[in-house]
Amino acid sequence: MLNLSRQVALVTGASSGIGAAIARKLAASGMAVALVARSLDRLETIVAEIVSAGGMARAYRADVAREEQVEGAFTAVARDLGAPDLLVSNAGIADKTPLEDLSLARWQAVLDVNLTSAFLCCRAAVRAMKPRGRGRILLVGSISALVPREHTAAYTTTKFALDGLTRSIALDGREHGITAGIIHPGSTMTSFVPGLGRHGADQTMRPEQVADLVHCIAAMPPEVNVLESVILPIGQPFLGRG
Repeated sequence: MLNLSRQVALVTGASSGIGAAIARKLAASGMAVALVARSLDRLETIVAEIVSAGGMARAYRADVAREEQVEGAFTAVARDLGAPDLLVSNAGIADKTPLEDLSLARWQAVLDVNLTSAFLCCRAAVRAMKPRGRGRILLVGSISALVPREHTAAYTTTKFALDGLTRSIALDGREHGITAGIIHPGSTMTSFVPGLGRHGADQTMRPEQVADLVHCIAAMPPEVNVLESVILPIGQPFLGRG
């Protein structure tokens, strides 16, 4: 496995849940981690935890659905920590609205946060990685890209689209030493989807378990790409037929 010490990771949506767990795990592996999200106070709390544990991390406030803020964050990270060796594009929101009730404004909001933000961050990462001839991009999707839940047209559409974005980057980045992959988590205990706590332990994961997978992929040799992976609780009703 690759030694990640002294490498730089940039994690979006890092103020809570899966993103925060990924940031902690990568920092524990020796990476310098840039935590990016809209909530600076929560980011700084997590950064303080990482630093007190001996890790290296910095917080950057940015709305990653806005081009100028993404560009500003990547510029600041390069200045403070160095160009990113790893991007984990994790920012996203959930939505459960019947299609007939889904407003155009809400549709566009979900696409902006879940898809446009990924495009903007991946574009900035490729621009930073291409001249160096190396880099890894990981997107956090959802098993909704494989089997959707009811009334999630906007959310499901973005997760399907992330899969296409990943494959395109993996193809275009190949000759430049840039890998791209997507992780599709199943039900995970975060504030992202309230109410999961009522399910049994065999039907929900902890964010740290998703972070373990991210770390494993990040530590793969640079010439190896994990294009797509699914991680889910064994009891989640995803496989099989009733």
